[in-house]
This record gives sequence, structure tokens and C-alpha cells, in this order.
Amino acid sequence: MARPPSRRPGHNRKAQYSLFASYVVAVSGALIGLLLIGVAIFDPTGFAVIRGGAAEITRPISATLKGLVRGVGSADEWVVAYINAGSQNAALRRQVDINRTRLIEAAAIQQENIRLKKLLKLVEAEKDEVVAARIISSSASSTRRFARLNAGKAQDVQPGMPVRAPEGLVGRIYTSGINTAEVLLLTDSSNVVPVRRAKDDIAAISTGRDDGSVEIRPLTAGNNPFKPGDVMVTSGIGGLYRPNIPVAIVVRIRGDIAIGVPLANPARVEAVMVQRPYEVSVSRPETPSAAASLHPNTDASPATPAATTPPAAATPPTASNNTARATP
Repeated sequence: MARPPSRRPGHNRKAQYSLFASYVVAVSGALIGLLLIGVAIFDPTGFAVIRGGAAEITRPISATLKGLVRGVGSADEWVVAYINAGSQNAALRRQVDINRTRLIEAAAIQQENIRLKKLLKLVEAEKDEVVAARIISSSASSTRRFARLNAGKAQDVQPGMPVRAPEGLVGRIYTSGINTAEVLLLTDSSNVVPVRRAKDDIAAISTGRDDGSVEIRPLTAGNNPFKPGDVMVTSGIGGLYRPNIPVAIVVRIRGDIAIGVPLANPARVEAVMVQRPYEVSVSRPETPSAAASLHPNTDASPATPAATTPPAAATPPTASNNTARATP
């Protein structure tokens, strides 16, 4: 039978010191524990002070250990979040795209409401409107500059009627169908509009250039009186367009002409208003009674003048007359 190993450390001083230190620590711990128990029993106030001091001393260590425990406990959550990060990012991107689309739609609806409110105010102010319509298409690739409305002869839209938006003049009706009509835009070279400068009434002629701009040529000879930033409005000459409708703004000068851009851009305008020609709206039809009073009936035969008889000559009084007057 083998001899059991001896518990004595032998001649190894390091082992002896370690064993002695462990005995000392054990005995000291036991004595301190007994002392604390005695203090807690016989002096609770002093024990509370000791406990508070120990808590203050060990506070940094406790906080560090608590953070380590929390980190270890949430390590699984970090791993799961890292694994699901790809799908979560994709979902967040889709949500951001949806929110961006909704924001764009909300901004578009806001702009539409602003345009409709302006058009409503314009319809309330103008008394010669025919119908309010929408621009449903335009001929951007054609050599002619046309736009199409969703209103036609069924809504009393006739060729030659002016078309305007809240921002300004758009053009005039070129052809009219049953429920659609084509608008000859201001930028077409065959559309000529008499205009004037808004601030000092300098007359000019606006002609389309087939490239989205208009050419403004002054009627007065000499130097070009226009400069960039001038606003041109209709002058009312010709009887088609009402006066003071915004037409274009001058952007640059080229020799004796000015180049401007329409204030009502068909690319941004949706709702427009069709009006009656200015002369028709100004000259109201006369009532039958007023016409009869101003223009007498020419069909009736003229009254023949009454025959005038010369006044009878005064006859001298006779004797018989004198006798009759004398008798009572």
C-alpha cells in the first residue's frame, strides 16, 4: 500500500509562507466577521456608518462589475442584432422610400391646393369666364406649340377664346372639339400678343420663338427701352385679351428686341380658365326696349306731314254782326 503524501510543505519556504498567509487571512476574516456581528448587535448606528463607508469605498468596483455583468448578459442581444442588421436596414430603407414618396405627394397636393385657390379667386374676380379646365397634354416635340384642354364645344369653348392661368396668360383656343380643345401657346411663332410694360405702359408686341420663350419688340423706334426683370402685361389692344394680364418677364436683351419667358409655364400649370374675348365681354347686348328707344323702327311707313292751311284772313265786321252784339 502506498504511503499517503504528507501535508507538510517540507523545506519549501514559499509553500510555507503561502500556507501561513492563508491561515492568517482566514483567522483575520473570522475575527473581523465576529467583530462586525458584535457591532451590528450592540451598536446598530455605528454598524450603519461602517456599512456606508464600505459602500463608498467599493462603489467604483461595484459599478465596474455591474457593467461587466450587463455587457455579458447583453452579448446575445448584440449577436442577434448583428445578424438581423441586414434585414433591419433593408426594412428601414423601404420605410424611408415610402416616407419620401408620401412627402413628395404631400408637397404636390399642397402646390395643387395653392393653384386651385388662386384659380378660385380668379374665377370669383372675373365675370367673363366660360369654363375652368385642365391641361391634359402638350406638343413639346412638335414644331407648333399646342396644349390640349379637357373641355370643348360641349362646355361652350370656341376658337379664339383667351386661356389664362393664375400666373398669367397661357394662349388662345386654336381648335375646339366636343370635349377637348387645343390651345395655341404664347411660345408659338404664330401667336402675336399686344403687350405693354407694367410700370410705364411702353407698348410692344410679343411673338413666340418656338423654343419656350417669347420675343418682345417695342413699337417705338430708337434704343431698346426694356431691360431684364421687366414684367409685360396685355395692353387690351385688338380686343381679344383683357388688359393687365401678366404675360412674360424679360430675361435678356438682344439688339433692338428683348427675350422673355412666359410667367404661366404650361409645364407647371394644370388648371386654367377659358374666357370670352375682351370686346365681346365689354359690349353687352342691348335690351329690346333700349334698342327700340335708340333705333326707331324703320319698317313702318313714315308719317305724312299734316297739311298746313294758311291762316284765314281776318274779315272786317259787318253791320249784322254789330247789330247782334249790341242786342242783349
